[in-house]
This record gives sequence, structure tokens and C-alpha cells, in this order.
Amino acid sequence: MSQYQKPPELYDGLRLHQNENTGGCSPRVLEALAALRPEQIGFYPPYAEATRDVAAYLGATVDCVALTNGLDEGIMALAVAYLRPSVGGPIPEALVPEPAFEIFRFDTAVAGGALVQVMPRLDFAFPLDEVLAAVTPKTRVVFITNPNNPTGVLAPPDVIRAVAARVPPGAIVFVDEAYAEFAGASFVPELPAFPNVVVGRTFSKAFGLAGLRIGCLVGAPALLDPIRHAVPVYSVNVAAVAAVRAALKDLDHMKGYLRQVAQSKELLYAACDRLGLRYWTSSANFVLVCAGERTEALVRGAFARGVYIRDRSTEPGCAGCIRIGTGIVAHTKRCIEVVEEVLCAAR
Repeated sequence: MSQYQKPPELYDGLRLHQNENTGGCSPRVLEALAALRPEQIGFYPPYAEATRDVAAYLGATVDCVALTNGLDEGIMALAVAYLRPSVGGPIPEALVPEPAFEIFRFDTAVAGGALVQVMPRLDFAFPLDEVLAAVTPKTRVVFITNPNNPTGVLAPPDVIRAVAARVPPGAIVFVDEAYAEFAGASFVPELPAFPNVVVGRTFSKAFGLAGLRIGCLVGAPALLDPIRHAVPVYSVNVAAVAAVRAALKDLDHMKGYLRQVAQSKELLYAACDRLGLRYWTSSANFVLVCAGERTEALVRGAFARGVYIRDRSTEPGCAGCIRIGTGIVAHTKRCIEVVEEVLCAAR
């Protein structure tokens, strides 16, 4: 079984390769962290108030929200809860429409499930017919990233409804909404009508809390209970608890970042048009750009100039593609300068 390969620990340049908020968190988060008292750090963290705040932000009830140490922990716990084979039973199947967050594949393998991949369409539109055809009585989890990573393409709600209606009893549909703030759309309001759907959210991207590791799962209590059993006790630390509460009290900071992301994407689209690079309109805080044979030279040349962008060529359907983070406008402008410089030098 292959392992997830983290990108190199590159912190001495412009990090546009991991979809982070390079502008950082709200000042209120720093104030909340600085205000932590010695005994708070010495005690195990309380979760009730943070869970209440997160639930209110998402428009869910408290019993439908489970905090996790980053959304990654939630995905792993979900895989353990739903994809472990039972003694003498069939191997549970995880259905992954590609390309997708690679963690889905690794966590399926760790839990002992069988991976069923659905290959992408040329335009990266969600392959609904193909996914529905791939559902079997052994399907236990269907993973959907919305907006998709690495394409940024948004799947309409009807897609999720259709998949939820097709999966067998006991199976769940997991909707990874790590980039929901940028898309301005979420399936959370529909969860009461779809008790077999779990939504994952993170505060790493739009809120700039990636270094603190805080996310959550949202779904019916009956779906979350097996997952809660797979989450370590007190896995969310007290700093993350304080940070998420403070971040949710400063939504203006987050909304300001969303405006910069929107402007940055328009700047990058225009640059791609000038340079003859194909791209996909994104509903996230990154853009997938196809540089073809110039991909390796572009990634290497940008790296040499202190700008880190992600080669996604190994992902299904993404040959010759680069994912470029689009956040702070000044950072995007610097990236565009470097891309133009590298490509023009290559010519």
C-alpha cells in the first residue's frame, strides 16, 4: 500500500501549493491564543461551547456536529467506522469519483476497504451516470469533494441527492466541503432530508487555521455515532478550540479573504488567456491550469524563484496540469509575474 506523500516543507517562499490562506488568521484568533491561561493548557479541553458556535455557523443542531483534529481526522475516522470488513463478510467498497482528494484512497486502504474509482470526464463535470452505475450492494461510502480538489469544479445539489438515493441501506455519502466558503454553497441545509449523507468541513482554508488543525463532520447523530467511536478522546486541542471560536466571531475577516480570492482568480484566468494556458473555472481558492509539456519546466522555474505551485499530473485526467492557489491578490500577482517570466524564458 502506498503512503500519502506530503509536499516538501517549504516555508521560505510563496506557498501556493497547498491551498492555504497565505494571509493568515483573524487578529482575534491571535488574541484568543495569547489569552489562554496556564490552567487551560493544563486541563483537557472543553468542547461544548465550540461545538455550539460551529453548529450555529453551519446552521445545524449541536447533536449533528462532531469536532475533529482537522477534517483529515474526520475522514480517517469515517473510513474506520464504515469501511472495516466484518469477519466473514464482504469487503466494503468505497466509491471515489476521480480526480479527488488523495486521502480518500489512502484511508480506504488503511481501513481495509476496497477502492472503486470512477474515471473523470474530459470537462471534469461530475460523472453522475458512471457513479450510479458503479454502486453495488457492497458500496459503503461514496466520497464526493464539492467543490472538487484539484479541479475546483462544483457539483450541483441534484448530484448528491441522486447518489444518496441510489446507495444501499447502511451506506453513506460523504461530501467533503473543505472549500464551501469559496463556493458559497453547502449541502448542510439539506441534511435533515438525507439521513445517509455526512458533510465534512474545515477551518483550515477560508479561516486560515491550517496550523491548528480544526474541522468537523455534520450529519445525523445515528451516522456520526460510529465515527465518534473512532475519534481519539480529546483529539482537538485547547488552542484549536479557542481559535475556532474567535474566528467565528470575526466573519468580516474571512469575507475579506473571500473577496481577494475572487479577484485573484480573475487575474489568473486573464493571465492564462494571455499565455495560451487552458484552465477550469474554479469554485475554490485555487485554479487547475494545464501547461502540457511545459508543466515540469514551469513548476521547477517557479520553485527556483521562490513560488511553490503543485504539479497534479499524476491525478486521473490531470496530465500536464498544475494547481495554483489563489488567495491574497499581491501573492497572485507575484505568481503571475513568475509564470510569465518562466514561460517567456522557455520560448
